[in-house]
This record gives sequence, C-alpha cells and structure tokens, in this order.
Amino acid sequence: MSWTRGLLAALAVCVLLLTGSASCGSSDAREGKNGESVSPVGKVLNHTDKQGRHYREVQKKGAPEVGIEVQPDVHDTWDVRLTVRNFRFSPGDASPRARAGRGVAYVFVDDRLVTRLRGLTYRLPARLVPRGTHHVTARLYADDGTVWAVKGEPVESTADITASEAAGAPGGGPDASGSPGAGGGPGAGGGPGVSALSASGTYTRTGGRGSPERAGKAS
Repeated sequence: MSWTRGLLAALAVCVLLLTGSASCGSSDAREGKNGESVSPVGKVLNHTDKQGRHYREVQKKGAPEVGIEVQPDVHDTWDVRLTVRNFRFSPGDASPRARAGRGVAYVFVDDRLVTRLRGLTYRLPARLVPRGTHHVTARLYADDGTVWAVKGEPVESTADITASEAAGAPGGGPDASGSPGAGGGPGAGGGPGVSALSASGTYTRTGGRGSPERAGKAS
C-alpha cells in the first residue's frame, strides 16, 4: 500500500541521517563523555564561572584571545582598553547562540560584573574602585552566555590597579609594570593619587597560560 511505502521511505531517511551524525527530531548538540554537551562550536563543560555560566571548550589553535590594559584617566575614571585576537564583538541584536569567535566581553572588578562590552574601550568609574588594590578582568563569552575556554580555563585577562585615595579617584600616573601584581602600592609611581599596575595588553588565561603581546598589535 502507498502509505506503507511512505512510512518505509521516512524510516530509511532517518537511518541515513543517523549514519551521517544527525538524528531525526534532535538539536545540534549531543551528549559526550561524562555528560558534557558536544556542539558544532566546541564542547560545553559542566564547569562554570562564579556566575554559573558554563564553559565552552575550544581548541587552542585559533581560539579567541583577549588582553586588557587599565590606566588612570581624567574626570575620576579609569581607561580600560582591550585587545582581542580570533574574536569579533557581536551586535546587540545577535541571536543567542554560540558562533565561532563571536560574542561579548564581560568586565569584572574583584569578580563583580561591572559591564558587558561590545567594543574595545570602557571608562571605569572611580566609585567602583575604592582605596586599595583591585583586579580588573576581561572575560570572553559566546552569544549564548557560555564562557569561551581553552584546556578547561576561561579566556580572560586580568590587570591589577591600586587606588591610593579614599574615593579611588585616579589622581596620578601609572607605575611602569610589565605584569599584573608586580610591586608598588598606594601612592607609588610618581603620582600622588594612584599607581596603576596593569597587564599592558598581556594575553592571559587563568593559570598563567598565554603569550605576551603589546596592546594594539592584535587584530
């Protein structure tokens, strides 16, 4: 009968799709080892950041990279500048799905989210940086909210800054420093208000991996 032939044909198509790493009525993602989700863009891990967003693991070759540099600026602000490689910022109306090398940058001060960036620059208000040393981190996220990661570590870069005035106002120039956390303290570095210890564009991931580059060389 004709309906029987139609059913058999549909089943045959489904079997063909299965042999081609697809399935009838399933999404693009599939389950890998240890219950981890495997998708066409990397592998979603069980591990999350402190905000509960899952890591999206990709191979090191061609993976997104980010660098951060923070300098005191006028008008009670800090000038935050990012450099990126193998990464493009998505527009605000981008669909919430992961695409290779696309997404947004989240900026944290001491693990507290202060802004989501779709560009390379940001003015950090001094009121968010009270007296003392603080860690300013830029971390890259895919458009679906997952964290880009390499070898189980988030793609991020951190710069240390030290505000010596109670209000955190950038009143002085930066210390010369080649790596986060190197030397200095409140009032050091020739300026009466602030000493800035920044990564100077170093590409860094948690655990200290990444290759140093000067800011502005990334494309």
